[in-house]
Amino acid sequence: MLVRLMYVSRASDSVNQNELVAILKKSKTNNVGTGITGVLCFSAGIFLQVLEGGRSQVSALYNKIANDPRHHDVVLLSFEEVGERSFAGWSMGRANLARLNPSLVMKYSETALLNPYAVSGKMSMALFNEMVASAAIICDS
Repeated sequence: MLVRLMYVSRASDSVNQNELVAILKKSKTNNVGTGITGVLCFSAGIFLQVLEGGRSQVSALYNKIANDPRHHDVVLLSFEEVGERSFAGWSMGRANLARLNPSLVMKYSETALLNPYAVSGKMSMALFNEMVASAAIICDS
């Protein structure tokens, strides 16, 4: 059974660009073996991530993330059973915020600043889907 999970968290002070690259690299390697796909967005010290895959694999990874000292204020925004993946092409894609039009964020929130704590999981998922449609998701090597 496929599920999709979305969470938001605040990064610890130790998370910088190098740490983010390391997280993405490790995620890609680990996710291939567990059948997990998804997208990570990191902006202004906030992680917003969608994970897709088998229920037990996604749940185990979320629990690991929730206990990772690089995250705090972890909030589950949505968890649902799905018939198909939205992000099947990425073992772990990354939202390219340089390509994100601020008016797109404004479509779903009160301000142009990405703040998943202030909007619903449904709105955050809609924003992710629009980023995919506008090619704002990248897959670094």
